[in-house]
Amino acid sequence: MPDVHPDVDIVTVNYNTGQLLTECVTSAFAAGARNVVVVDNASVDGSIEHLEASVKLPGLVIIRNAKNLGYSTACNIGLKNSSAATVLFLNPDALLSRQALTSMLEALYSASDVGMVGGLLRNLDGSEQAGGRRALPTPGSAFINAFRLSFLTKKIPHFVADFNQHGEPLPAGNIKVEAISGACMLAKREVMTDVGNWDENYFLHCEDLDLCMRLKQKNWSILFVPSASVTHSKGVSSQKRPIFVEWHKHRGMLRFYKKFFRRQYPSLVWYLVVLSVWIRFASVSCVILLRSGRPD
Repeated sequence: MPDVHPDVDIVTVNYNTGQLLTECVTSAFAAGARNVVVVDNASVDGSIEHLEASVKLPGLVIIRNAKNLGYSTACNIGLKNSSAATVLFLNPDALLSRQALTSMLEALYSASDVGMVGGLLRNLDGSEQAGGRRALPTPGSAFINAFRLSFLTKKIPHFVADFNQHGEPLPAGNIKVEAISGACMLAKREVMTDVGNWDENYFLHCEDLDLCMRLKQKNWSILFVPSASVTHSKGVSSQKRPIFVEWHKHRGMLRFYKKFFRRQYPSLVWYLVVLSVWIRFASVSCVILLRSGRPD
């Protein structure tokens, strides 16, 4: 079993996550982390002040950015200010169970080709959350997921497939997957050196898929570890600016597709992909606006 204490730094990027940030950091230390690097993207909700008043441990490092630099850039800042051979990127609204870090470390060092692992993301009700285990999306599979056409995967599985796998039975042990969620990513530092840092051209969303794709291209394996339970209060900070978040989510989708799939598609098909992404953004934005205008 790897020694959890001296060899793992946890990096968490905070933006107006409230007291959940303190709970996240507390759970990280309780799970065995020695160092936790919190990179704050100019929060104004008192979350950093609450953390400073609540957690008095020498392993806590807080870095304050003057403005919101985005998730990828902040992750790179945290990575630069860490030194351990293993780094866990953990969302500030995620809580590690007591054995989660140990289970992930065992999986990460179970074979030399394993470069990154992720835990079992759970909703507050204990159910499995989408994103913890998935295939790398193609424009086609993302279209199926975005427009809720998953029923087609049962009728014509050879032509369309949903990239999320949380609807499948939970495996008994660790399994190889193409992608995990940026909410909980434990990686070897040598892997980050090999594939490169987080792509800072993503502001929010899809940067985790980008990183997983680059691991695949370098022949590193990614494992999903069902014994590592992580409770994730998804979207806490994004609820206050939903259209802003959706804009960057859809922009991230297009960057991901363009970066890895553009050359595989004829121009006409590519333009249809771009059009469908922005149609979906417009549709989602309209729904958000209509819901926000409803009386309580």
